[in-house]
Amino acid sequence: MHDTLILFGATGDLAHRYIFLSLAHLIRDGLLPPHFKIVAVARQNYTNETFRSYLAESMTKKAGVDGQSAVIQAMIARTEYVVADLRDAAEIARQLGHLRPLHCVSFLATPPSLFVNIAEGLKAAGLLDAPSRLVLEKPIGRDLASAKEINHAINALVSEDRVYRIDHYLGKAPVQNLLALRFGNTLLEAVWNRQWIKSVDILVAETAGVDGREGYYAQYGALRDMVQNHMLQLLCLIAMEPPGSLEADIVRDEKLKVLRALRPMTAASAAASTARGQYSAGVVSGKSVKGFQLPADTTPTETFVGVRAYIDNWRWADVPFRLATGKRLAERCTQIVVNFRPVSHWIFEKPTQKHATPNRMMIRLQPEETIELNFMSSLSGPEWGALELQPLPLNLSMPLSTNRRIAYERLLLDALHGNPALFVRNDEIEAAWSWIDSIVDAWRTTDAPIYPYAAGSWGPDEAGDLLLYPEAT
Repeated sequence: MHDTLILFGATGDLAHRYIFLSLAHLIRDGLLPPHFKIVAVARQNYTNETFRSYLAESMTKKAGVDGQSAVIQAMIARTEYVVADLRDAAEIARQLGHLRPLHCVSFLATPPSLFVNIAEGLKAAGLLDAPSRLVLEKPIGRDLASAKEINHAINALVSEDRVYRIDHYLGKAPVQNLLALRFGNTLLEAVWNRQWIKSVDILVAETAGVDGREGYYAQYGALRDMVQNHMLQLLCLIAMEPPGSLEADIVRDEKLKVLRALRPMTAASAAASTARGQYSAGVVSGKSVKGFQLPADTTPTETFVGVRAYIDNWRWADVPFRLATGKRLAERCTQIVVNFRPVSHWIFEKPTQKHATPNRMMIRLQPEETIELNFMSSLSGPEWGALELQPLPLNLSMPLSTNRRIAYERLLLDALHGNPALFVRNDEIEAAWSWIDSIVDAWRTTDAPIYPYAAGSWGPDEAGDLLLYPEAT
């Protein structure tokens, strides 16, 4: 296990909400070496002492923990702060050269525009030489061209087997359980294809807004921020072929096949199969909230997107995968709903076949973790003249562990140990961007509108059947 983490972007929101907290938990649980060291790098002019005070205060505000607690203080005591201009590779090399004898993992929690500059500085300092590793936070680029440029530049500095591209959804325990659910159960795998499945819905709904990230969202929008990474990774786990083993590259090969089989969007199909929205003022969880405010001189962008996708292969031909995500929606929820086809011949009087409810499996990933199967069952006694069927939910949920780890805890451990299974490979990134670019190009060609929706609602009415509301499950 490597014993040093170099964290770039150490004053950023991601670092203070998740990364430092995850490190504190790993130290508390004895999962890191006794001499483990954190080197925090940013451009703000702190000393070690002032940064540690700032970090303790920020952890209280942003991570919702007591910054003076023994757990947080134990992590802070292992933290050294380094001032560096992250745009200046030569300065990074000068400031970090003293770490060369250590086995380091460098974590770039920065905008992608800084990845190459930082990596060049690390290379000059000898901190990308084997066995050192490099972790890149999403997003990798803004489109296919920029992703290729970043990947090419990074791979010229460090071998691909030591590059770890994070999608934190893959570190979530219920997401990992999708593999167990699919490939550990004969009952499911036997019907996991177009013959028995009519459609699949993937919803990632957030009650939070874009507050504080308006500049970033003006550049990316919901499609690039959520669909390109999180939602396409969920789609891959649902749609991929059974891998020969759980070896990292074997699993990633199967995910790549799904991404490359996604049907590109055209101007004609985008009009019927996509919808964009932007939240206005409204009420969320009983509180009034403002609408999304675009920075001056920026192009309008979406905070909600719905997409109907198709995977052109034998298993999934013509099965719609409906993806929807949005900010300031009515409820925080991440779920996957697999809708099965109705039975081929209906023999019951009530309900009629037209009004019968087909079988459905709902996998909810947050806020709680549940797996629910909906069957049809008779609730009538034998004294009735007609056999009446009604939906009967079968809840397969397990009790939620109070010790469930933050996704970043698992991913940080894997990066320090050198296990790439839950990280994304360069060709996966590029295949995902290729499909996303087809949607963006279609929107640009048709000048696709962005519809308003009130904060606290379920998105724009124009989304139509692209969004399956949680209350409908």
